[in-house]
Amino acid sequence: MLATVALSILLFGSSPALSKATDPVNKGLVAFGYIPANARESTGDTLGGIGSAIALKAGSFTKGKNGTFKGTLVVQPDRGYNVDETVDYQGRQHYVNFVLKPYYGTASLSFADAAKTLQLSYKKTILYKDRKGKATTGLDPVSVRPASGGDPILPVPNVKTKNQISLDSEGLVLSRDGSFWISDEYGPYIYHFSEKGHLLDVIQPPPAVVPRIGGAVNFTSFEGLTASPDGHKLYAMLQSSTMQDGGTDDTTSRNTRLFVYDIKRHVPKLIGEYVVPLPQTAKKHKTLAQSDIHYLDGHKFLVLSRDGHGNGDDESQSDYKSVDIFDISGATDIHGAQYDNSTAVSPDGVLAAGVTPATYTPFISLIDNSQLNRFGLHNGGDFDQQLIAAKWEGTALASCQESKYPDDYFLFVAADNDFNTLDGTMVGQPYSTSYGKDVDNQFLVYRVTLPMVPRGSIH
Repeated sequence: MLATVALSILLFGSSPALSKATDPVNKGLVAFGYIPANARESTGDTLGGIGSAIALKAGSFTKGKNGTFKGTLVVQPDRGYNVDETVDYQGRQHYVNFVLKPYYGTASLSFADAAKTLQLSYKKTILYKDRKGKATTGLDPVSVRPASGGDPILPVPNVKTKNQISLDSEGLVLSRDGSFWISDEYGPYIYHFSEKGHLLDVIQPPPAVVPRIGGAVNFTSFEGLTASPDGHKLYAMLQSSTMQDGGTDDTTSRNTRLFVYDIKRHVPKLIGEYVVPLPQTAKKHKTLAQSDIHYLDGHKFLVLSRDGHGNGDDESQSDYKSVDIFDISGATDIHGAQYDNSTAVSPDGVLAAGVTPATYTPFISLIDNSQLNRFGLHNGGDFDQQLIAAKWEGTALASCQESKYPDDYFLFVAADNDFNTLDGTMVGQPYSTSYGKDVDNQFLVYRVTLPMVPRGSIH
């Protein structure tokens, strides 16, 4: 399957292979499940967009009888259903319980039987609020709240009439103490919330990343967010390059940035920054933006890069959706340099002299029909319920808990369905998607061997 992946993309700064001592293995797709497009959550809103970010709730994943597993995924939608304009959708996360029954057979399952391998059930919702208990909103930020109380300037719809923090939530990290971090597209900022959803802290990135009028600008988000197992370091990665680094065109936007923050101190501090070269399509060299990252060992990370084709798009045939691996061990740390201000590190997509990027290696193709067909799914062809979703954006890992295979993990991957349903409700109002069809909230589970992950760091 790795050979198939390699044919569909063109990699820059890629590693020909990971070292044999840490060589990962894709053992294939083992489960599929979905939550119907028209499902509702406790607020009455449509339960959608939940693949924007996912995380496994600590201590929830347990092994049962007959090779089954149970656990809880915390899932996070973005800014609600928006086509003509954004809506006043409060940021939130949902708890989703699951029963995993891995299927290792070679015979193809029916779609109905395949969906029994990962059974998902909604449990509860936590809403996001600022320090004073005011709800966040999904409305476009066209104004800013002045810095105060330790917070930097914050994006809001209108500082006079709608002074609420605008959130387009993307990444999600759960902390040991029950609090959590989210990354956002509007800032792009990183926010720290209490277990009950109250704002605790805000990280504003360097000036090179903050949108502004005139000069260098940025309209890319912190799509990827992950943390070290001890909770001391937070890693945030932009979806693709900043505007000044080639982001004005998708053929020059491959050089994105990874930021590393020390969060064990009272005030988070930027301690590392690296350039990561994303894959590009082989024919037109268009950048395949990333949608999530996951910590492996401090140098290597999973990264989910993809195109936007599939169910939810006008084209059913996807050419690239893949969970890959990048390695920063030999990359140049550029934090604190001129690149954090007005100097581009990759003007017009050409990396500055003296800056070594991370290496990038393909790993798991999500569009391999030989795997999808075993679960009644397909890439390309008819726009039916079995068509793989367009926007895969969330990843989570859980140990397989097998002493014979201590380096084996289940990789959960979730799709963002953009709230596409013909029977929806958003902020108290009914809607029917302009896409014209339901798109379920899809989940895939792979079994992988990851020898580079320190044993015991993922449960």
